[in-house]
Amino acid sequence: ARFVLAALRLAGAALLSPGSCAFEDSACGYQWDYAHLPWTLHGEGHYISVDTSYEGEKAVLYSPDLYSEEWSCVRLIYQIATTSETSPDPTRLNLYLRKEGESFDRLLWSAKEPSDSWLIGSLDLVNSTKKYKLVLEGEMGQDKSASIAIFEIKITPGYCIECDFEENHLCGFVNRWNPNVNWFVGGGNMHNSQSILPKDHTLDSALGHYMYVDSVYVKHFQEVAQLIAPKTTAPMSGCLSFYYQLKQESSIVFTIYLRDASGFYEEIWKTDTALSADWALAEVEFNAPYPMEVIFEVAFNSAKGGYVALDDIAFSPIYCSNQTEPPFNPANAGCNFEEDLCNFYQDQKDGPGWSRVKVKRNVYRAGDHTTGFGYYLLANTKFTTQPGYIGRLYGPTLPGNLQFCLRFYYALYGFFKMSGTLAVYIFEENHVVQEKIWSVLDTPKGVWTQAEVSFKKPMPCKVVFVSLCKSFWDCGLVALDDVSLSLGSCQAADLLLLRPGECTFEKDECVFTQKKTGRGSWHRRRGPTPTSYTGPKGDHTTGVGYYMYIEASDMVYGQRAYLVSKSLRGISGKQCLTFFYHMYGAGTGLLSVYLKKEGDDEEIPLWRRTGEQSISWLRGLIEYESDRNYQIIFEAIRGVSVRSDTAVDDILFQAGPCLEMEEIQFSSGYPDSLNEIEY
Repeated sequence: ARFVLAALRLAGAALLSPGSCAFEDSACGYQWDYAHLPWTLHGEGHYISVDTSYEGEKAVLYSPDLYSEEWSCVRLIYQIATTSETSPDPTRLNLYLRKEGESFDRLLWSAKEPSDSWLIGSLDLVNSTKKYKLVLEGEMGQDKSASIAIFEIKITPGYCIECDFEENHLCGFVNRWNPNVNWFVGGGNMHNSQSILPKDHTLDSALGHYMYVDSVYVKHFQEVAQLIAPKTTAPMSGCLSFYYQLKQESSIVFTIYLRDASGFYEEIWKTDTALSADWALAEVEFNAPYPMEVIFEVAFNSAKGGYVALDDIAFSPIYCSNQTEPPFNPANAGCNFEEDLCNFYQDQKDGPGWSRVKVKRNVYRAGDHTTGFGYYLLANTKFTTQPGYIGRLYGPTLPGNLQFCLRFYYALYGFFKMSGTLAVYIFEENHVVQEKIWSVLDTPKGVWTQAEVSFKKPMPCKVVFVSLCKSFWDCGLVALDDVSLSLGSCQAADLLLLRPGECTFEKDECVFTQKKTGRGSWHRRRGPTPTSYTGPKGDHTTGVGYYMYIEASDMVYGQRAYLVSKSLRGISGKQCLTFFYHMYGAGTGLLSVYLKKEGDDEEIPLWRRTGEQSISWLRGLIEYESDRNYQIIFEAIRGVSVRSDTAVDDILFQAGPCLEMEEIQFSSGYPDSLNEIEY
């Protein structure tokens, strides 16, 4: 029997799917990027590795071209070894998806925890019609003797939470260790338990494997064993099925939970009785719109409890029952107020608390956050009918039992005391239960500031924005814009929030570098610029983050500063570059954007603005094409006076044509109406 198994394993190795590799005698078509550190193939140890014996920041390994018309699972067996436990710049292993027709790689997974032995990372690859490559990036960090090893990459059709337990990595399922009761691998002709099953479910043979837990070593009342599935990495909903056997002598409870990133448990299935002595099929409605772990938990009450066995966990994207309720789409619960109030509304009896307004471009009052030219909501609660000057804005009904992240931008004007002037409440359906989940403290006046708050309620609920004036004499204006809702907690969303091709300058300059030209240079900064009456008061991303700007007092009239992207992958078809620019100050000069294709000497001008434009961050949109590798260059020219601080922020590269047109077409001097304020 042993030889049969060995032969099965060998046959399996020969049939590795494209993109899979055990690094035995070759790298299976994986190549490394010679611009970075070299990888070393250790054929005898079956792994490929990189370490700090060479100088360099990172090593890059990329797969051959792959296709996955169906959903598949990438399992990565790896190890990170370091000398120091904590470091501000740790050694990391990142996995990116490089899709055909996209200039930027998409981060799918990242690990930094060092270990003494191999670990397994699992991630779901959603089916796609495009060719792609997997790109592995080892960042060496600050550790002087760090190393990263990859033992195996395996791509299999199906979902990562599916498992038949026939392979030694157990699909990344892990037992949560308990001194007395644990899940073990059974089968494979191993007689290692008193209540062992004659056959598994997959192969229906004594050679097959399954997972089991039994009560032999139970010492205490209520001992619990947990088997934890790999965390889902892509949104999925449908039917989770598995086979189990439960042999009970005294009470056993077998429960399945979902656990989200914040540690919240939700029970989705439970049994304490065995339907038959043989393998029974269980089916459970499964909904994981954000990363979740499935936990198979067995609780025993005594050492004579019996056992539970588990095998053949499978998933189908079709619900088990004929449930037709479409999954909740969080996009319907947000609004940028450009067209209307979307699904937000006001209670008529409150009076006109919130109005949708638009401010013409000017140098006194900021415009909206979305584009600088558009609409936002303004609460002037002085004129509401309610005592206490309250304006309420109700959002649409949200389903219960889901974790949400609410983000929005607000700006305050004219209050002496700011705290409490804007608050967010959750109203449960009957409007009787209200809970305040956020309220404003102190913020810079008149700056669009981002707020984010996570919440989860058992019942359907609404988000309500409440603006409040404490008295008629201290009543300013509250502005609100770009409300968005996403599934999952805000912390979890942050990790993968950065879209590929997006640069917010919060951590660094991303793909951009300075081209040094004499005294002119771009600086990364937060808060206002040093000279009054020029430059932004805060960044566009959050109001309290970073942006890039030229400091006019360090430069002379007509001097240039260049911010140049690294070489970006050319793709066929149109691309759209979105960015925000800030040109406020009586002496403002020029801001231009150029495209430089590889192999060309000249730069193609794409966009230009001259002179003072607005006190707001304005959105720029550029549509361009380049099938060769190319660079994008931002050039700022200092104007006639020190009031010439020009800034840029929130640069985003996207494949495909721009979906909107830019609002202003003139590019030089002042329009006659620049400083009219109009609502």
